[in-house]
Amino acid sequence: MSRIAFITGATSGIGKATAEAFAGAGIDLILCGRRQERLDEVALELASKVKVTTLLFDVRDKGGVLAAVGSLPDEWKNIDILVNNAGNAHGLGTLDEGDTDDWDAMIDGNVKGLLYVSKAIIPLLLERGKGHIVNISSIAGKQTYANGAVYCASKAAVEVISEGMRLELTQHGIKTTNVAPGAVETEFSLVRFKGDEDRAEKVYQGFDPLQPGDIADAILYAVNAPDRVTIADITILAGAQSAATVIHRK
Repeated sequence: MSRIAFITGATSGIGKATAEAFAGAGIDLILCGRRQERLDEVALELASKVKVTTLLFDVRDKGGVLAAVGSLPDEWKNIDILVNNAGNAHGLGTLDEGDTDDWDAMIDGNVKGLLYVSKAIIPLLLERGKGHIVNISSIAGKQTYANGAVYCASKAAVEVISEGMRLELTQHGIKTTNVAPGAVETEFSLVRFKGDEDRAEKVYQGFDPLQPGDIADAILYAVNAPDRVTIADITILAGAQSAATVIHRK
């Protein structure tokens, strides 16, 4: 019987790459995002390989999350894998000059959104007595850097939540994997710099950054590990990267 994966932020970047990797492995997909047209595009692309359904919601909207999950037909509630991928960085600046709206967006999306989705899905996993949760944190959750303290704090929270999930859920047959990517070339910097393409492009210049598929490969490895194996935590850096803000550029 095919497994079912529930992926947030599935319309771009790591989420979309994970959906593609899972489809290649025959895992049916519940694709979640805020942009219906993109959800439809990804679903159409992958529907020839596996069964696909989509849910439109913003992880920051607790009511919307619970309503979306509750709307799933019974056959789609047999979820095996939850990938908490949705989240973003907003702005880059010191705490005294930071935009509090940016802070709210990061804390609401990266932390509270992950919690809302997890609260909706974990009972379904507990009913089945099995499952796997994959949380996407960041190297920023392990190494704080100047001008990014709130983003780093939000991703450090993901690390702590992952550990808490593992402590609470292992006894119920549910695995938890925390994945901490380094510099991945996605829409991340474009969002952080509020659409400033020139500034976003410079983030990835002078070295070969990670690609979303690199992270998806690691996620697929973790969820395909034998029952006797739990991949608890993975940190993935670009080849030219040695720390959160240390990149050796050409």
